[in-house]
Amino acid sequence: MSNSSSVLRSGLTVAAAAALPLLAAAAPAFAGPGISVSTTGTTVSVTTSSCTQINGSWGTASLLTSSQGSFAQGRQVTLSGTATSQSAAWSGVSPGTYTVIVVCSDGTTAGTQSVVVSTAPTPSRSASPSASPSRGVMGGVGGSSTDYGTVTLVAGGALVGTGVLGTALYLRRRNKPHRL
Repeated sequence: MSNSSSVLRSGLTVAAAAALPLLAAAAPAFAGPGISVSTTGTTVSVTTSSCTQINGSWGTASLLTSSQGSFAQGRQVTLSGTATSQSAAWSGVSPGTYTVIVVCSDGTTAGTQSVVVSTAPTPSRSASPSASPSRGVMGGVGGSSTDYGTVTLVAGGALVGTGVLGTALYLRRRNKPHRL
């Protein structure tokens, strides 16, 4: 049974490996790295790796509202970064749906992506103030905050060792048959 199951498993593995190039050919080709847009609170940031530097410029990114239709109408920010990653960010963006467009310095569009900026949660106040500890939690080994000396630690280790040895001797004597 183990022979037939191993042959079956290896046959399935070979079939899966043979089908892999067919699956890769059926998948749509990805045109390029594109852009990645993220939001944190009221800040929108975009990252790309598809622009090349020309005359000291990587390109420009534009943040468009739903009522704006062209790249020039949006809030434009110059890309900064390195040959492997370029980025731009807008702060103080009000809640709503926006479109981010990145145009490289050679005039090609690196990508376009929509993003939703949600309202930032407002901090809530508690009804009654609570007292906070003055020194925080004193965590650590056993929760102690006292630094014990070497003599105390050696004595504690000797007591633990004696306890382990006594337990082992007791269990060994208990397992022996009683002779009369």
